[in-house]
Amino acid sequence: MTLIIDYDAGNLRSVQRACAEVGLQASISSDAGALRAAERIIFPGVGAAHSAMKSLRAKGLDAALIEAFNAGTPILGICLGLQISLNFSEERDTPTLGLIEGRVRRFRFTDPALKIPHMGWNAVRKLRPHPVLEALTEDDEFYFVHAYYPQPDDPSDIYAQTEYEGTFPCAVGRDNYFATQFHPEKSGRVGLELLSCFARWDGSVDAQ
Repeated sequence: MTLIIDYDAGNLRSVQRACAEVGLQASISSDAGALRAAERIIFPGVGAAHSAMKSLRAKGLDAALIEAFNAGTPILGICLGLQISLNFSEERDTPTLGLIEGRVRRFRFTDPALKIPHMGWNAVRKLRPHPVLEALTEDDEFYFVHAYYPQPDDPSDIYAQTEYEGTFPCAVGRDNYFATQFHPEKSGRVGLELLSCFARWDGSVDAQ
């Protein structure tokens, strides 16, 4: 069973429809017990880190997600799901889950022509191989909408980056956890290919 975590952070149905497109049947649930029992987990989200963490804690989903991570369950984080998987977000100085050591920082630009939030299609450059990025090619672009970006402490947790004035990490992972700042469910063919790779991933990166 694949479970999409419902913590009142939006865009769940679009993720579920994209999963169905690649033959990955996924249910949406806010039940901590169902999360612990899931064979595969998708942790999407849009919105603010502070309110997201409040909702996760109120439902007991924070502890259940950490347990699933420690148990080796394959997990895919998306956008806000990625951001609140690090230790801390600059958005209202919010402590977050700590699945990967690092901070989430706000974009600060010297170029006044660049808008916040960063919104639209951008190329993603793979830095290191990963099973979830197996189908990614040099010219692939994904859809972004965000004002904050992840900065893991350990560079080896960064698998891909994107350019927006400077470069920033847009795909991070450790062990059985992998996450993207972009939205695969809104990225057409290339996003579906990424979800298809996740559907086949057993949570191991040893062969890469």
